[in-house]
Amino acid sequence: MKKVKVALLGATGMVGQNFLRMLASNPFFEVRNLIGYTSVGKKYGEAVEWIVSQNIPEEYIDKIVFESDPKKIDADIVFSALPGSAAYGVESQYSEAGFPVISNASAYRMEKDVPLIVPEINIDHLELIKIQKKNRKWKGFIVTNPNCSTIALVLALKPIHDLLKIKRVFVTTMQAVSGAGYPGVPSLKIIDNVIPFIEQEEEKIESETLKILGKFNGESIDYANIKISASCNRVPVIDGHMESVYIETEEKVNIEEVKDALRNFKGKPQELNLPTAPKEPIIVREEKDRPQPRMDRLSGSVPGMSIVVGRIRRGIDEKSLKFIVLGHNTIRGAAGSTILIGELMLKLGLIEV
Repeated sequence: MKKVKVALLGATGMVGQNFLRMLASNPFFEVRNLIGYTSVGKKYGEAVEWIVSQNIPEEYIDKIVFESDPKKIDADIVFSALPGSAAYGVESQYSEAGFPVISNASAYRMEKDVPLIVPEINIDHLELIKIQKKNRKWKGFIVTNPNCSTIALVLALKPIHDLLKIKRVFVTTMQAVSGAGYPGVPSLKIIDNVIPFIEQEEEKIESETLKILGKFNGESIDYANIKISASCNRVPVIDGHMESVYIETEEKVNIEEVKDALRNFKGKPQELNLPTAPKEPIIVREEKDRPQPRMDRLSGSVPGMSIVVGRIRRGIDEKSLKFIVLGHNTIRGAAGSTILIGELMLKLGLIEV
């Protein structure tokens, strides 16, 4: 297979670095253009403060960072690792110019005509692309992936919702400092501390989950009829968002059936054996004290692309359930999911190259 040419927006940030680390060995994609802002004209190795692995992949070190101009880009597809504040204007420029943009940014996630995709859950929502191009008169399009905490949560909720129909979800997150980007949270704020507030995080989880688990009606998404309440906390962990989840269901809960549903859950990425798709998107741990970020965040056949669920137990009555879920926030929760969407869309013929 001939490799698809990729341009990366926001190449020097933490999520951008994870994109490049994962794309370096990807059989589908070849990074042609690294796009930055303050680093334009510099060699990437000089412009970046590399922190996500031991070394910068050699093929990127001498690449020159480009300015953000769609006319100067030699690519078939654009991945975006931009912060939400910058993404809205920049991503639309590339879509208008005819590029497929797959974005990790929050800017377009909740737009009615923009797909918000978890590849194992809601690929039918990609039908929104046709409506988006018609509405906006764009030659290209934008597809988004969710917030890092939302991704781990919905992957755990989907097989349970299919089994029991969820009515209410209460989730408390314990989120790693890497979720704040680089340089992230000042050390004197987070060491020996927990910060019980993350700007807009609770709202993202509560709204994005309902869109992802909703149904495409031919024109838009009918949101899932689930009540969700989120409380988000920043904790002194480098990588790995942990979430304590309590759910109420319409049907009686059988714990072993829930565990089987989670273990057996697969999606189109696993069926197609995509390079970034883990063989088991959900790993269930039986130990009484797992998952733990330090031990479990790189779980799975593609390290960091599986979520880990543990402490699955009954709630206060026979129609309730509680568990812990852990997801690697910068891999499955960011760069890895965006790359997986790209792989899936290529295989489904939704991106022309």
